[in-house]
Amino acid sequence: MSTIRFTDLALHLPATVPFVGPEANMRATGRPFRARLGANESGFGPSPKAISAMQSAASEAWMYGDSECHDLRMALATHHQIAPENILVGEGIDGILGNLVRLMVAPGDAVVTSDGAYPTFNYHVAGFGGALHKVPYRDDHEDPAALLVRAEEVGAKLLYFCNPDNPMGSWHSARIVQRMIDAVPEGTLLVLDEAYIDAAPEGTAPALNTENAQVIRLRTFSKLYGLAGLRIGYAIGAAPLIAMFDRIRNHFGVGRIAQAGALAALHDQTWLARVQAELTAARKMLAEIAADNGLHALPSATNFVTMDCGRDGDFARKLVQALMARDVFVRMPFVAPHDRCIRVSAGPPADMAVFAEVLPQALRDI
Repeated sequence: MSTIRFTDLALHLPATVPFVGPEANMRATGRPFRARLGANESGFGPSPKAISAMQSAASEAWMYGDSECHDLRMALATHHQIAPENILVGEGIDGILGNLVRLMVAPGDAVVTSDGAYPTFNYHVAGFGGALHKVPYRDDHEDPAALLVRAEEVGAKLLYFCNPDNPMGSWHSARIVQRMIDAVPEGTLLVLDEAYIDAAPEGTAPALNTENAQVIRLRTFSKLYGLAGLRIGYAIGAAPLIAMFDRIRNHFGVGRIAQAGALAALHDQTWLARVQAELTAARKMLAEIAADNGLHALPSATNFVTMDCGRDGDFARKLVQALMARDVFVRMPFVAPHDRCIRVSAGPPADMAVFAEVLPQALRDI
């Protein structure tokens, strides 16, 4: 039998993925979830106009999608009042992150992130042989000053910063983020992940400046637009950086139905405003449920609420398991001291009612 010759890098990577998907959990139990509150999806669903557009596009699914995502890029350019040359559409932020790391990071190159931040970014860096350097959070927030210092110390190719933040739901003001952008070390690209920006208060996102070649900003249709199942997001950056993606990206990676759905969703800002209002109410409800059960809901600028259990990671893991045993899907941060918490997606009233019912039962079990 011939030998399959994997790369040394692949052979030395752990046989793990950043997240175990909810479907895998359901297969393990053989039961559906009563409330799916662990993946930061939008249980409020997509715009009816987006659904209609996707239904119409379904009959054209025999054709590949537009490799340039032209119509969506033009619409995004108008929406943000920037040039289409400053926009890249890709297979969700995860897909764009993978291509960005491939484009920028050679084996051994330094990359800086926060310890406990979005693990899929780390997964891509490890997969291309980059050297991760991590900075601890400060008071449940990412620490811009410490991240900048570490990037300078190690000569980082990439500096990853998520605002608002996953998994804690915290955020920094536009003023602080802009100061961070202005202080990025020479030779470092700031990866500003703004996946949750549609859930954040006014004054969270600094103004777009597409002339700055040291920052790339990432947005998605997976969260408040309710299109996580399509895997479609976009990046905003300087035109020369965006153009470089054409050398390595999967040109037909975004399908026709995804492009049609995202375009219609973008045009329906009324629906987005409705979801934002429902989200505000759901976060308030989750804070009340937490307080009623002796937990503390951290302030959130995302579509989830992180709840401090007041104990340690072992206790929080037992609580997650007890909730899962009652068919309520939630997740928790991976790294101490954040792993004292659980993370619950904000959803429709019916899902919030299930969580309110099950949480005290789960707490009694542990």
